[in-house]
Amino acid sequence: MLRRLYDWVIALAERPSATWALAAVSFAESSFFPVPPDVMMVPMCVAQPKKAWWYATVCTVASVVGALVGYAIGALLYESVGLFLIQLYGYGDKVDAFTAAYNHYGHWIILLKGLTPIPFKVVTITSGFAHYNLFWFVVLSIITRGLRFFLVAGLLYWIGPSARDFIEKRLGLVTAVFAVLVIGGFIAALYLF
Repeated sequence: MLRRLYDWVIALAERPSATWALAAVSFAESSFFPVPPDVMMVPMCVAQPKKAWWYATVCTVASVVGALVGYAIGALLYESVGLFLIQLYGYGDKVDAFTAAYNHYGHWIILLKGLTPIPFKVVTITSGFAHYNLFWFVVLSIITRGLRFFLVAGLLYWIGPSARDFIEKRLGLVTAVFAVLVIGGFIAALYLF
């Protein structure tokens, strides 16, 4: 079953509409959606390594635009939509501590949490709620999301076809490691937030 799913994702990654879907997932992940764009970006880069830099650019731009929506949710709609999303992901009781941390470590919070598997939407919504400086929020989001996506794209570009061979030969292991990273990111967000 895992092999069929992998083959299906690779086939989707080769379609022209895949880039739009990647942009949509990147946008949504920064504001409300729980699935990271790596789920699409990695197979797309594996299927077409020459487009890895383009995919990283699409992810970065869409993620930063989505981050602005997340920021707006926190700044303008926190009591309704923002609080609902924060509580949905289990972070409702930690928002006050996170907001207080912004007073001292705002730049570092955005930079470090944007690189990790910790859901970025938590950072974007809380940044808006804490009224973090919008200019610095955008600059730091571009840096952290760009660094994250370009590192993944660069790794897959330089490894190229051998990455695809490795993934296809060890699909179960790669899937398990990815699942551990995503689940670990959510758990880390719950306890380190």
